[in-house]
Amino acid sequence: MECAIQFKNVTKTFGQVVANKDVTMEVYRGEILSVLGENGSGKTTLMNMLAGIYYQDSGQIFVDGKPVEIHSPRDAFELGIGMVHQHFKLVDVFTATENIALGLEKSERFDLKKVKERAREICDRYHFELDLDQKVYTMSVSQKQTLEIVKVLYREVDILILDEPTAVLTPQETEKLFEVIRNMQKDGKAIIIITHKLQEVLSVSDRVAILRKGEYVGAVPTSEASVDLLTEMMVGKKVELNIERPEAKNRVKRLDINHLTVVNSDGIKMLNNVSFDVYGGEILGIAGVSGNGQKELLEAIAGLQHTEGGSSVQFFPPFETDGVELLGKTPKAIRQAGVHLSFVPEDRLGMGLVGSMGMADNMMLKSYESGRLFMLDRKSPKLLAEQIKDSLGVVTPGISTPVSRLSGGNVQKVLVGREIAESPVVLMTAYAVRGLDINTSYTIYHLLNEQKEKGVAVIYVGEDLDVLLALCDRILVLCGGQVTGLLDGRTTTKEEVGRLMTTVNTVTGGSANE
Repeated sequence: MECAIQFKNVTKTFGQVVANKDVTMEVYRGEILSVLGENGSGKTTLMNMLAGIYYQDSGQIFVDGKPVEIHSPRDAFELGIGMVHQHFKLVDVFTATENIALGLEKSERFDLKKVKERAREICDRYHFELDLDQKVYTMSVSQKQTLEIVKVLYREVDILILDEPTAVLTPQETEKLFEVIRNMQKDGKAIIIITHKLQEVLSVSDRVAILRKGEYVGAVPTSEASVDLLTEMMVGKKVELNIERPEAKNRVKRLDINHLTVVNSDGIKMLNNVSFDVYGGEILGIAGVSGNGQKELLEAIAGLQHTEGGSSVQFFPPFETDGVELLGKTPKAIRQAGVHLSFVPEDRLGMGLVGSMGMADNMMLKSYESGRLFMLDRKSPKLLAEQIKDSLGVVTPGISTPVSRLSGGNVQKVLVGREIAESPVVLMTAYAVRGLDINTSYTIYHLLNEQKEKGVAVIYVGEDLDVLLALCDRILVLCGGQVTGLLDGRTTTKEEVGRLMTTVNTVTGGSANE
């Protein structure tokens, strides 16, 4: 096959951190290449250099055998290279056509009729399902991703980079995306996919390139690859990939949630009459396409969301029969009532940690909230920070380094480790392993199971349905802010969960009590 891209001895550093070191690898036209590696292995950094977001410190990038200089995304577009990032870059109040027109030359930008006609040709060619007159804020996650791909293809790229493209898609949406990717491959385009989902790698790619600690380990034809082989190449040793799911024993009701309704500032019901129970000694999974009420659900329980009249969240403390109403109380009042909720929010640095503080100081935040004289006790937080750093493999120059300087995955390790260390009665996690490498992800699954066996009620909001089905005892499905199903994690299927993720009013009244 014809070589489209070659990295030759490419190195990129950020201060003392070496993100990529002497990487030499190729990408061929007409192939789908998956790029794998643990968190912090340099996958996204390497692709960001190809997309013009970063520039290498040393080494050379070749396009079609010729050395090139890529100093900006515009340079990348001119070379036929485009990247679809995990976090979409769209203007919500604009239509699909208007978003495509942004960034074009002035002569093209204002001829929306011409832009729409050409965009329609692209959609027809690759079988995209996209309403070019639809406003972005009314689109599903899948539609927004489709728009991002069309935006890139409009600029006539033939080398396409997709960063975690299936992170928030249902199984049905993922298969549609793979069909589109295969259509682009048939057209001779080179497709590069950055992903953590090994089963998807095996189902869609032709080759798999592996990075480890910033260095290129090698590439394997997908036909010769297996989950165990890829994991060993990523981590450098054999990793046991079985998620344990001990039987739920001595289940005790900890939360009784009834008619929970949350309306946002725009008057939209983010949660609509949601009812279900949560038990100690089990892991309850929450499934749903991103933005369907998962965030609001956890925040309402934690006292961080205003709820509508008629809503109720009763907490049943250990060794007590009477419930405590949580709604109407501030988070501080909830803690003072003896309710030990540990909350790993979706917004890590915005809500969970203070970016300017180091690990030790972020550990002290819990001491401060509980009323202890934290300024006089620095030994305990430092000890906890060191324990979390060692047990979860947090990559940091030191526990005093501001957490904002750490990679997203390492920030996540700090937050999850701190919350679990609080010995909660109810542990709520939102996307606890998002951005984490496979080795650390399995460490987190093990920690959650340890909490379950201690009698903790664990609520796990996740995006990987394979993990939800392997880890959780029950799975609550949300769509449009309503409960559409409450399933047995041991007997349900991905297809059933995926169908309920896109179906409203399956459960009458939005309730799912056992």
